[in-house]
Amino acid sequence: QVQLVESGGGFVQAGGSLRLSCVVSGITGRHNYIAWYRQAPGKQRDLVASITGGGITDYVDSVLGRFTISRDDDNNAFYLQMNSLKLEDTAVYYCYLQSWGHTYWGQGTQVTVSS
Repeated sequence: QVQLVESGGGFVQAGGSLRLSCVVSGITGRHNYIAWYRQAPGKQRDLVASITGGGITDYVDSVLGRFTISRDDDNNAFYLQMNSLKLEDTAVYYCYLQSWGHTYWGQGTQVTVSS
C-alpha cells in the first residue's frame, strides 16, 4: 500500500520559516512528478510547487522566491522549504505524487502563520 506521510507543519509567526517533509512508502523509483498543494479554509486546493523527474521546478507566483521544493530519491522523500511566511500562506498543505501511471495524496499538514 502506497502512503505519503507529511510532517513539519505547525504555527509560525509571519516572516518565519517551516520545512515540510513528505515520506513515501510502498513505491520506489524516480517518480515522474512531485508536488505540494495547499487548501485554505473555504477555498479550493491549489498547486504551490512542483518538480519533475528531471528536476524541473515550478512555483505559483505568490511563493516564488520564498518557497523551495526539493526531492531526495535515495530516501524516497521530498520537501518544501518555506521562508518569509505570510498570513496568506496559512492552509493545509498536501504532498502529491505521480508514479507508474498512478497518483497519490498525503493526508495533509496544517500550517498556520500568525501576525
